Amino acid sequence: MGKINQGLDILIKMGIPRAQQNERSSLTLLAVLDIKERSPWSSAKERLIRIHDILMFIEKNYKKKYAENTRETIRRQTLHQLEQAGIVERNSDDPTRPTNSPNTVYNITDEALGVMQKYSSSLFEKALHEFISKKGRLIDKYDKRKAKNQIKLVVPDGNTISFSPGEHNELQVKIIKQLLPRFCANARLVYVGDTARKLLFIEERLLEYLSIPITKHDKLPDVVLYDSGKKRLFMIEAVTSHGPISPKRQVELEEIMKNYKGVKIYISAFLNSKELKRHFDNIAWETEVWLAENPDHMIHFNGPKFFSAY
Repeated sequence: MGKINQGLDILIKMGIPRAQQNERSSLTLLAVLDIKERSPWSSAKERLIRIHDILMFIEKNYKKKYAENTRETIRRQTLHQLEQAGIVERNSDDPTRPTNSPNTVYNITDEALGVMQKYSSSLFEKALHEFISKKGRLIDKYDKRKAKNQIKLVVPDGNTISFSPGEHNELQVKIIKQLLPRFCANARLVYVGDTARKLLFIEERLLEYLSIPITKHDKLPDVVLYDSGKKRLFMIEAVTSHGPISPKRQVELEEIMKNYKGVKIYISAFLNSKELKRHFDNIAWETEVWLAENPDHMIHFNGPKFFSAY
C-alpha cells in the first residue's frame, strides 16, 4: 500500500467525514507531516506549512499538480475539517493572524502526531484509541448534527422515514402529509426520493406489480402514489430547483410507465404561487398543479379530462 492509501487509511480510522475521505485529504496530510513515498511513518514531524507550500510538496513528491486557485478548496474542504477533527491546528505561531492571510500556516497537533508516528506498528491501535477517546470522531459529530436536523415523517403504513433537511424535502413531506389525504386518501406510497439519497422509500413488489421497471427508479418523479381501488397512479414532481411535469418530462414518464394499464395522473407540486409563476410556461397540458400554501385546491391544466378529488 502506497503512502497516499496509507494516509487515507489513517484519516478514515480517525473518523474524518466521508466528503474528506479522498486523495486530496491524504496528500494534504502527507505534506503537513513531511512524509514522502519512502519515508517511514515514524519520521513524521511537526512543522509550520502554508497552503502554497503544501501544493508544492505534493507536486514535487507525488507528481500531483494542483492549480493555485484550488487553495481555497483545500482550505475549506480539507484543512478546515482536519482542524475540526483535532488533527491539525492553524496559526499556532500567531493565533491572532487572520485566516485569509497569505501567511496562514498549519501544523499537525501533538496528539495526532503521536498516532501518525505509530502507524504500521503494534502501538498504532492503542494510540488511535487514545486519540479518539480524547478528541472524538468528526464523522460521528457530523452524523449526529445531520440526524438532529432530519425531517421525520410517519407514512400511512406506519413506517418512519427521515429526510435530509432542505426546501425540496420539506415540499415532499407536505405532499405526503397534505396532498395525499385531501386528493387521494386511499392511495399508497410507492416511492419517494431524497435530495441527499435519491432512493429513500420504495415498494419494490408494488412497482413490479404495476409493471414499472425497478431499475429506472432514478428516473421516477419525486413522489409516486397508487390507488389500487381506482387503479390510479399519481406521479408527483416537487418543484424547487428542478422543473415541473413539462411536455418533455411527461413523454419520458410515459415511456417508463408504458406497461402500466391503469390511469396515470401527473401533478406538479409547488410551495407557493411565486414558484408556480416561474415555471408556468413549462407545465404540460393534461396535468395538475398543487400549491402547498393553498393545499385544499388543485389547478387543472385544460383538457377533456375533468379533475375532481380522487
